[in-house]
Amino acid sequence: MDFSGINWLGVAVAGVVAMVIGGLWYGLVFAKPWQRAAGVTDEQLTRGAPLAYGASLLLALVMAIVLAPLIAGGGALFGTFAGLAVGLGWVATSLGMIALFERRPFAHWAVNAGYAIVSYTAMGAILGAFQA
Repeated sequence: MDFSGINWLGVAVAGVVAMVIGGLWYGLVFAKPWQRAAGVTDEQLTRGAPLAYGASLLLALVMAIVLAPLIAGGGALFGTFAGLAVGLGWVATSLGMIALFERRPFAHWAVNAGYAIVSYTAMGAILGAFQA
């Protein structure tokens, strides 16, 4: 994997966008269904929140760094489909396998997989646009 052609501004934007999507996804859109399915209380979510947000940003940047060479200079459209393929074909399916063995409810997998699909698709589009 060649990391020399990475547009670092694109990586930063993609990482931040993944965090924004996550905030909307888990905070506004699917907060209560996800909490019920995951068995997480409001109190548990507030404990250690700064560390969770900081570590999540770091992980989102790692996701973007690893995705960037796969997209290379393919452009925004290619990046969109590459991000969709990664989110759906690798991440959502992996989460599905884990959920099956953990005996998690379908809603738990659906919310998490949906976030992965949407965030990777957005990151792919951003990285493709920045690296074109």
